[in-house]
Amino acid sequence: MKQLRDEIRKHDRLYYEEAAPIISDREYDRLYKELVDLETQFPDLVTPDSPTQRVGGKPLKAFEQVAHLIPMLSLDNTYSEEEVKNFYARIQRLLPNEKIPVVIEPKVDGVAVSLIYENGRLRQAATRGDGNVGDNITQNIRTIRSVPERLRGAAPKLLEVRGEVYMDKHGFEKLNDERRKAGLPLFANPRNAAAGSLKQLDPAIVAKRPLGVVLYGTGATEGVEIDVHSEIFPLLKKLGLPATERWWVAESVEEMLDAIHELNGIRHKFAYQTDGAVVKVNSFAQRERLGFTAKSPRWAIAYKYEAERVQTRLNEIVIQVGRTGILTPVAVLEPVFVSGSTVGRATLHNEDEIKRKDIRIGDTVVIEKAGEVIPAVVEVVKSKRPRDAKPFDFAKHIHGKCPVCGGPIRRDPQ
Repeated sequence: MKQLRDEIRKHDRLYYEEAAPIISDREYDRLYKELVDLETQFPDLVTPDSPTQRVGGKPLKAFEQVAHLIPMLSLDNTYSEEEVKNFYARIQRLLPNEKIPVVIEPKVDGVAVSLIYENGRLRQAATRGDGNVGDNITQNIRTIRSVPERLRGAAPKLLEVRGEVYMDKHGFEKLNDERRKAGLPLFANPRNAAAGSLKQLDPAIVAKRPLGVVLYGTGATEGVEIDVHSEIFPLLKKLGLPATERWWVAESVEEMLDAIHELNGIRHKFAYQTDGAVVKVNSFAQRERLGFTAKSPRWAIAYKYEAERVQTRLNEIVIQVGRTGILTPVAVLEPVFVSGSTVGRATLHNEDEIKRKDIRIGDTVVIEKAGEVIPAVVEVVKSKRPRDAKPFDFAKHIHGKCPVCGGPIRRDPQ
């Protein structure tokens, strides 16, 4: 049974961590079913780290609060490249006459978590919470297949790793489609979907959600001998942990900005959402001397990219009827490429938004992806408005009745 568990773990690693499966899904399912059958026959031999236990344990009544071994502080944010330059100039003033290499890595738009491994085994997982105390989400994290129960090779005595839980873009769209069909409220973006999933008290529900983890740093450690941040990524991969896939080391402002721009050009190819770049001093010794403010480290900053906006023509407005009966106007657009995909439709939210923005059929409109996922019409380019642009009358368009069932409709007073 141990050999079978190890074989399944190997295939989990190849599939979820290395994206290089060597067996078919059918063959994997056969191995998995064989293990389930054996554990059903011999329940006393079921181990907590068995692959079958990832589907979730008993529902919780509430999350236990746990204190972080080292505070999980948030980073200062900026949308200004000038502020990033000022950050670098500031650390140079604080550490005069020193070379200060910095690491540039994706700012993952997920839910910050801490995972603690003791002697190679996953002991605890927690949310950031207020930075000092978070929710114990160990049962929920165990359901995520990319998170190993046991580290590979010679593991340190204590390893706390930090990163983000995310929902991949395709999984997010599929989940929202399922919720739409079930008449349930939709998640606004993958980050909200990931956060909502981790808050579930029933791990069996979490196990059905398309969640992943990307790790980018360490907290408390014992038996880990590294001096610079850039050594963390190969260490995590060596131990079988899902680490940040792209990162850069820069030794000047110019190199730092080049890396930030390069990341912006490729970030839409990642499975997870990235809304910026994180810049961190590479040397742990230099970090220690730079220290912290009350809220954030002086040795790091997060630069957030502006959401990409593009112009296109609004050809038509249609009414979408949700399972709960809510009528939502949707813009039918001239297809346009934005934030990594081609968009042909965008939400107009409601009748009031159409009036407030003075949106007309035939207009040239500016669209962006809210949270870089859901397309929305931001504004009208009125200088390009054609003479025959038609105002949209919500009531006349639907003739005062539901376009699906023909039943009466009413306006929500709120």
